[in-house]
Amino acid sequence: MIDEQEEGLFLFDAEEDAEANPMFEHFRFVADKGQALLRVDKFLVDRMMGATRNRIQLAAEAGYIRVSDKPVKSNYRVKPQDVVTVMFGRPRRELEIIPENIPLHIVYEDEVLMIINKPAGLVVHPGHGNYTGTLVNALAWYLKDDPLYDPEDSQVGLVHRIDKDTSGLLLIAKRPEAKANLSRQFFNKTTQRKYLALVWGIVKEDEGRIEGNIGRDLHDRMKMAVFPEGEYGKTAVTHYRVVERLGYTTLTECRLETGRTHQIRAHMKYIGHTLFNDERYGGHEILKGTRFTKYKQFVQNCFALCPRQALHAKTLGFTHPATGEEMFFDSELPEDMRQLIGKWRAYTNPEIMEE
Repeated sequence: MIDEQEEGLFLFDAEEDAEANPMFEHFRFVADKGQALLRVDKFLVDRMMGATRNRIQLAAEAGYIRVSDKPVKSNYRVKPQDVVTVMFGRPRRELEIIPENIPLHIVYEDEVLMIINKPAGLVVHPGHGNYTGTLVNALAWYLKDDPLYDPEDSQVGLVHRIDKDTSGLLLIAKRPEAKANLSRQFFNKTTQRKYLALVWGIVKEDEGRIEGNIGRDLHDRMKMAVFPEGEYGKTAVTHYRVVERLGYTTLTECRLETGRTHQIRAHMKYIGHTLFNDERYGGHEILKGTRFTKYKQFVQNCFALCPRQALHAKTLGFTHPATGEEMFFDSELPEDMRQLIGKWRAYTNPEIMEE
């Protein structure tokens, strides 16, 4: 899945398949123009985290792996620009979703969906090390009186994800048909998502495009890495624009064209502009600036002010699944990022710089 998991999406290959097979997950991959001939099971295992080669081979035997809409066997060799689709049975949930009375900042709600402004520090979904206290647990409590919402049902709930220490807007589906529709919008790249990120260094270009496959770091499974060439990882594209240059940091707006795990964090590090105070990717070190003690203390104060990666999911746009209305939501920066940016803005004041 995505979000900056960012990030995971529930992907559907085609509308009729999604609705006719609610117990299946659908995936779609397009081979690059330079794709070398490669067995389809090897092609898929490199792109689908958590999918074993055996599971992929079983799916092929069952006719659930297709190229150009025709079933293929495991030994089919993928060619440039082949469109490979996969249908997997949904695994059973291993965790019980316990309703918990956790406050939610609800930006919008109607009969079929909700928009939540998630604070930094809140995990979105139960998992290893975080079995309770998550956004999903909070939703189970908030919607406990809704007879049509089952927190154990993967066909409702989170449409996408953002990291624990990223703040900002999240889309929640309260009905299966809404989730299927919204998931297709994410998969077809018709949604609008912009993030604000404070990054290390002076970003020279006013705007740019970052493209490079994102996959698990080969040396650290807790991180994602960018693979500009080859077969590893999944295609990822991020567009960025400079909002304000602040001394040794830059405030940037990042627009997601795709949604991969840690996409913005990995892509910005890849171009030499790690997110400020992003501990996992090295942004909690002083990466730019002077050696003066006063400057080092200033940065440490900034780290304390915003003790997480400086990343906020600011806007979210999509088509309402029931009404067809174009929906757009914008959120204010949280207080920790506002204060952090203000502190760097004051630092760039010439009078302060001279000290």
